[in-house]
Formats: sequence, C-alpha cells, structure tokens
Amino acid sequence: MSAPAHAVVVLAAGGSRRLGDPKQLLTVDGETLVRRSARLALETGPAQALIVLGARADAVRRAVADLVLTRVDCPDSAQGLSASIRAAVRAIEPGVDAALFVLCDQPALDAAHLRRLVQVWRADPGRAVASSYAGTVGVPAMLPRSWFASLSELTGDRGARDLLRARSAEVGVVTAAALARDIDVSADLDAIHATRKRERRR
Repeated sequence: MSAPAHAVVVLAAGGSRRLGDPKQLLTVDGETLVRRSARLALETGPAQALIVLGARADAVRRAVADLVLTRVDCPDSAQGLSASIRAAVRAIEPGVDAALFVLCDQPALDAAHLRRLVQVWRADPGRAVASSYAGTVGVPAMLPRSWFASLSELTGDRGARDLLRARSAEVGVVTAAALARDIDVSADLDAIHATRKRERRR
C-alpha cells in the first residue's frame, strides 16, 4: 500500500502592514524568507507544491524562480490569511490526502521539524498535526483533506489556529519552541541578524 500523499502550501501573499515591506522578501543569511520556507517545505517530498501570492506577487515569485512550485494567485489577499488558505485549498489536486501549510516569518524553521510533522501525520492520516510553541498550537501544520471544507469557510485575517483549537482532539502535536520567534516589525529582523552575528563569532 502506497504512503499517503501530501501537498505543501507556502503562504506568501501577505502585505506585512506592520513591517512596512513584504516580509517574504526579507533576507536572512543571504536567502529571502520566502525561498527559505519553500526550500525547506520541498524537502518533505510533496506530491504537489503551491505558493500563494498576493502583495508584490511577481517579485516574490522571482525569489523562488529556481524552485518547483505552482503559482496560486490570491487577488483578495488584503482580506487576510484566510483568503490565502481558501485559494490554496481550491488549487490542491484531488489525489492529495493532506496539505502542509508553512509561513514565511519563522526564521528558526528547519527541515527536520517539517519532516517530523509529515512523519507523525503518515502514522494516522486522518488526523491533523501541528506545531507547538509559545503556549499555542499552530503552523506549520499538516491538515488532512477532511478539514478542507472547513478551511474553505475561514474568513478574516486569521489562519487555521482557531480551527486547530476547536478540533484539538483530532490534532497531533510536535513541539518546536524556537518557532515562537517570528518577524512582525523591523526590530524582530534586527534581533535575528544580531543573533546570527553572535553565532558566527563563536
């Protein structure tokens, strides 16, 4: 019996209003955040790989031009994260059993964590598997096809976190404390660059 198939969805449509510039195009260690997230997600061996674009769509697409990703445009991305999720769900192929959703603002993300999410999900493909950090459960997360209808009904600038909370009995959890650090304002990026500089001096 073949292993269940998954898609990866890189949510890269946001305008980053608090930051002032699309965080997808920020660079850490010589690589844009969107390319880093997409590259790591592709290491999980997906059957389908999507990138959802909105703000600065062409520039973001160029940043990942060397990666094998299918472009999904989200013209209503200004409505918030839910619009990107709805666009992604519409584009997922019928033979895919779940989708791994990743963001572009978690610089501590690594491929090992994403592979672990996929591994735990494959052990029980009917359940979701999410990341635990900072006292919450959220993305990156593997969401099974049985959740797609609910994802299609999301509204506003909210992702799947409320859904994960409401259906917690159906969610496996993989802890990744480092993911609590994200990038919302310029000071967050400055702190990351300072940390990287200290690490290189050791």
